[in-house]
Amino acid sequence: MVTASICTIGDEILIGQIVDTNSSFISKELGRIGIKVVYMATCSDSKKEIISTLKHCLKKSEIVITTGGLGPTKDDITKTALMELSGSNKMKRSRKQLTIIKQILASRGIQMLDINLMQADVPQNCTVIPNKIGTAPIMQFSFRKELFAKDNLLFAMPGVPFEAEHALPEVIAAIQSHYKLDKIHHKTICTFGIAESVLSKQIEPFEDALPKNIHLAYLPNPTLGVRLRLSIYGGEDGNKVLEQYAAKLKAILGNNCYGEGEINLQKVIGQLLLEKKATISTAESCTGGYLAHLITEVPGASHYYLGGVVSYHNSIKINHLGVDTKIVKQFGVVSRQCVAQMAQGIRKKFGTTYSIATSGIAGPSGGTHNKPVGTLWMAACGPRGCVCNTLVSKSTRQINIERFAAAALDFFRRSLIEEKI
Repeated sequence: MVTASICTIGDEILIGQIVDTNSSFISKELGRIGIKVVYMATCSDSKKEIISTLKHCLKKSEIVITTGGLGPTKDDITKTALMELSGSNKMKRSRKQLTIIKQILASRGIQMLDINLMQADVPQNCTVIPNKIGTAPIMQFSFRKELFAKDNLLFAMPGVPFEAEHALPEVIAAIQSHYKLDKIHHKTICTFGIAESVLSKQIEPFEDALPKNIHLAYLPNPTLGVRLRLSIYGGEDGNKVLEQYAAKLKAILGNNCYGEGEINLQKVIGQLLLEKKATISTAESCTGGYLAHLITEVPGASHYYLGGVVSYHNSIKINHLGVDTKIVKQFGVVSRQCVAQMAQGIRKKFGTTYSIATSGIAGPSGGTHNKPVGTLWMAACGPRGCVCNTLVSKSTRQINIERFAAAALDFFRRSLIEEKI
């Protein structure tokens, strides 16, 4: 199987000033065409570091893709490093890239300077893939097998994400014309409401019985739950085989499984509501509108989501959602009784088929012995009645909020398909 390494270049990434999104995007696209990414690295704007890192990458994999360090300023030295690494002693000017540079600068009303001209200069022994939407060209280098024990191709791409994404199809076309690629098959099963350790124990017999050519990976996420990715590297019938094993896995998981692939809980709920021609509303406290945010992320959510109330202050819960003051005094707002009345109140107020309510303690303060930080009460309400549940999430405030909202969505999903509401 053909393998690849991805190297991002720039001090701004190392100090956390910029988040590297290029690597994940490139990795996904390479996986789609049957290339396995085996290594990722980030190095500083130092010629010595760039050369050293790229040599290491070239020894590890056939394909190396770099992003960054190709701008017009003095700290952009990737081109110089590549010139030395590839053994080139001369620069050539890419006429195609120069034309693009002139057009871009003219459209922005920017005067052409020497440093702009120099961006069209590339090492003589590279192949140029013109960057149609930016000033830095994409450079392709070939390395003899005796140098790094592999038939290597190296591509240097700009670091600006939308430029890298736009250029990648041409890079992929160059790769496909050079290598015979095997297929990579993936199948992802999405679960929620079951801890990774518990999940691992539940499916242990299934995992132990997997053939050697099928790999299982656990991918936890606060709002997506734990996704289980089954993979086969190579082979023509990989998708059929994975379908069979995915079916077995879903049978084991039951309602802990909410879907496959890139789906999320809010999409699943949207589909369920559309099928029932039903509507929903939300009453939130601790989630502060994040529950509504997730629901409305889905295009077309207006067909089933009417709106919600963020009842952060107790007076809003009492005056707008109809929560009884006696309930607040006796049980507190973080309670089964309060969250049930919140759900009932918003459903009645908005006239929706269903409703969801959340009340909890996101942290970092506000907890008690009986109700520690991370406590959530949630309710789901519908024509059959109202059901409540609780959980404790011991994490940061932001992750608690995200997990609370996702847990409420999942609780609603389960309650709906089990016909409890």
